[in-house]
Amino acid sequence: MIALAVALVGLGILASAALYAATNVRVPVLVATTTVPAGAVITAGDVGTASVSVSPGVASIPAVQVSQVVGQVAGTTLHPGMLLAASDLTTLRPPATGQELVPLPVKPSILPASGLGVGDRVVIEATPGAQGQPGTSSAAPALAAPVTGVIEAVELATNADGYDVVDVLVAKASGDAVAAQASTGQIALIVTKRAP
Repeated sequence: MIALAVALVGLGILASAALYAATNVRVPVLVATTTVPAGAVITAGDVGTASVSVSPGVASIPAVQVSQVVGQVAGTTLHPGMLLAASDLTTLRPPATGQELVPLPVKPSILPASGLGVGDRVVIEATPGAQGQPGTSSAAPALAAPVTGVIEAVELATNADGYDVVDVLVAKASGDAVAAQASTGQIALIVTKRAP
């Protein structure tokens, strides 16, 4: 009886070890090594490999496919250490069909103190005065109603005229009015939702 119990315990240990070995197979996959904003082209320096145990149903890209990933566009913001999946990539850069990318010159003083980030949702509104100035214009604003948009890029390198540049994706029907309003300096950006 004791011999049978010892044999059963030994068999259980062997079965557990075999199950662990079968489920703990490590495979090389692609991971992000730097932060890549959504819409940016992925470079060779943005991806690396990691040997991980991937459960069935967990999306990943085998490391041997690195040449197919470099040159694609991040469909979402990639963070260091993040496993890459096909759903994180796209071949298209914004603007998408039905959108326009409008560069907005803005004074640093009208940007949120907490900053703007790629993917932040904003409302663009006409203001009664130029940026940082009291209302002085009696002309009708080019932007008749607020326009929603998504931040595509932020260039915080104030130019010689004292402006930073914020690229915003807006609906195609609103692009011209937003650009015309921005040219007057009478514009405000209001953040309505931060990017994840």
